[in-house]
Amino acid sequence: MFGVKGASCPRCERRNGVEASYCAGCGMILGAPRNKPVLVENRWVAGADELGVFFGVRELSGLFVKTLRVPATARGFILQGDKATEVPQGEYEIEGFFTRLNHLLRDQHAEILITRTGALPVPFDYGDIATSEHLEIQVRFALQVKIENVPAFARHFMTAPGTVSVGELRELLNHPVRQLVAEFVGARSIREMAGNRELREQMDQRLQGGLRQLLAQYGLAVTAVETLELRHDKYDANRARVGSLWLAADEQHVQLAHARHLDELYSAEEWQRIKRSEEEARLRYRRAELRQDDAIARAELSLQGADRAHGVRARQIELYGRIVEAQSRKQALDQGAAEVLAELEHDLAKKNAGRADEALEWRHLRALAQLRMRAELAAAQQEATQGRQLAQQRFSQQLLQQQIRHKIESARQIEDAARQRDELQRLRQGEQDAARRLRDIDEAEHVARYQALRIANEAHLREAERWQEWEEEQARQRIGDVRREAGVRDAQAQHDKLQRTIELDAEHARRMHEAAQVPLAAERAHELARAEMMGMLDDTAKLAIAGEANAAILADFMKTRVHATMDAGQLASLAGVVGAGKLTAAEAAELVRAEQARREQEVDKDRRHQIELLERQNDVNKAALVSQAQAVSGVVANSARQCANGHPAAPEDRFCAACGSPLQH
Repeated sequence: MFGVKGASCPRCERRNGVEASYCAGCGMILGAPRNKPVLVENRWVAGADELGVFFGVRELSGLFVKTLRVPATARGFILQGDKATEVPQGEYEIEGFFTRLNHLLRDQHAEILITRTGALPVPFDYGDIATSEHLEIQVRFALQVKIENVPAFARHFMTAPGTVSVGELRELLNHPVRQLVAEFVGARSIREMAGNRELREQMDQRLQGGLRQLLAQYGLAVTAVETLELRHDKYDANRARVGSLWLAADEQHVQLAHARHLDELYSAEEWQRIKRSEEEARLRYRRAELRQDDAIARAELSLQGADRAHGVRARQIELYGRIVEAQSRKQALDQGAAEVLAELEHDLAKKNAGRADEALEWRHLRALAQLRMRAELAAAQQEATQGRQLAQQRFSQQLLQQQIRHKIESARQIEDAARQRDELQRLRQGEQDAARRLRDIDEAEHVARYQALRIANEAHLREAERWQEWEEEQARQRIGDVRREAGVRDAQAQHDKLQRTIELDAEHARRMHEAAQVPLAAERAHELARAEMMGMLDDTAKLAIAGEANAAILADFMKTRVHATMDAGQLASLAGVVGAGKLTAAEAAELVRAEQARREQEVDKDRRHQIELLERQNDVNKAALVSQAQAVSGVVANSARQCANGHPAAPEDRFCAACGSPLQH
């Protein structure tokens, strides 16, 4: 920190030499602000409109010409080297001070910063901020500013002793704050603001977020924004006020019915005229962008219209964002994006007139809005980047001008007239150089705005390329979807065909099995019916219906079966009866034994014959099953063999098993 050489001491009023930077008596830096409570009474407190007071001392111990007092409403910092030490609230004598803050060096140079405990309100008042319908809004609010980072603040502000007041802060922040407010209001219509209950909070967040990055590098911060007034005044042709709409004000005005009051201010015809004016401005902006040439000299947008163009772009981005966030066309209309939606639908209709699917059309509309928003955001981001750089340069240059003005005021306190004249001449020359650099910054901003317009045109060309790429991607996706659907249909057809084949094979096997079972069942039924019929006959009937070849065998079998049931006595009696008068008893007994032996042989023979019949029957059944399985298709295809009465019969049967009628071969 460098003071003004040769000035009188602001604390003890002592005159010093021409080359002196510190007071020879008290060690206070020359050129410090003549703040009597701070410098003379040693009571560290900033003024009512001051954010900070800063000065330097040759030796830190020189502060304690009186007891040091730090009130609760102030914060004091001592900077030695690259370290900043806060002095807590209280009263300090020299020994107690250095005992409590034992890392400070009492014989070393120090710089003092005194600021406020709370934030300092910095008021702003703008009366010509335009909405999206070109209606002017009166905005009045206050920023709560405080020192957040002491070392950063010291690097930029404490290059010379002085103060930072409300007026100086308003001068530094006026340009970026006005731009942020214009962007916020210009992106909204007055009807939207009238129906938005969170308008005040949204504006506060926008201002804090926009200033955070700019002020952080200077050690400052905006802790809060108090929106005191946000209103629209309507005037007649003679500029006489007709009425006012209070969008954000005190509690009494907040209770007003905004929508009703707005309709009272403007008739339907006036709203139509305002809407047409807004649409014409947007069309003029679009035409001017299309006519924009690469050469800046041939640009048709002037610097005065650049602010309005910036507001139109902000409005476009806001409306595109609403369409992208909306889930349906009705929702987009409810959110106030009707004019941009109509423009997008018109462009989409020119490109794809045959699309009838509403959901697909809405997806295309959202994609088109997203591409448009990306183009506008690219231009806005480029412009914002250049704006931040220019705002930082403007802020630094205005800060330098303020510091030069402080030095000029301090230089007027130099006792030597010649020295004072030379110092003032040097400082005024520096002030002129700073003003010239500020004009250069304004010209650079002018050039940057036109470059931003050219970048916006390039972004719109890129937007058309993105749309073409998106259309090609959608076409590829549709082709892929068609191919996938065709593959799915083919797979489903193959599956259905295989399923029908399996079902037909099962049906064919079932019918084959049923056809094979029909002859076997008929034969079995025939044999069972015949056996049942024979079982119901008596022995006499059996002999009567037996054939000639089987009659003798059946008679012998029946006779043997009767003899088998007789005991020895019965057999002897029978033999006596048969051989009475012809055989002796011994002969009759021998005859009985021979008859029994013959009967046993007959039984054994009959048993073997039955076994042979069963085995032959099994062989026949096996052969019949094989032949029936081989000829089942022929049996099914052709009509089954039937008797005269329609009963089914096997191919090898000669008589019907059901009715006994003869079968024809």
